[in-house]
Amino acid sequence: MSDLAPHNTSAAPAPADGDNRYKAVQAKLDKLGRAMDDAVLELESLRRSMQANASRTEDVARDIANAGLDVKFVELTNNVAVALGGAAVQVRKLADTAEETADLTHQTRRTHSTLYGALDDIRSNRREKTPRPGFFNR
Repeated sequence: MSDLAPHNTSAAPAPADGDNRYKAVQAKLDKLGRAMDDAVLELESLRRSMQANASRTEDVARDIANAGLDVKFVELTNNVAVALGGAAVQVRKLADTAEETADLTHQTRRTHSTLYGALDDIRSNRREKTPRPGFFNR
């Protein structure tokens, strides 16, 4: 049997707060990317487990038929096998989506670093305070 309880019990991979400083955004993107990578692995494990259970259920249906039990039990067991196989296909689609999201998150983190990393280095390493965003738009 598969364990459907998530391994990570935190409600969100990163807090949705208003902290939009460079390092905070980088940390949030990193945490989200790692959480999505973990989700991909867990979903693939779930898919394999569901597919294995579907195969075993097909074998059980065959054994029931060979044992001469009522046909309705064979049909019901086959229905379970088909449902598990279908669910495994849908879990695969979900894993593909999670993998795409993880890849896009890592790409976003790299792009954010390219665009704003140098600016953050400049702002972080000088003694003078920097005006808040929008100061010069008045």
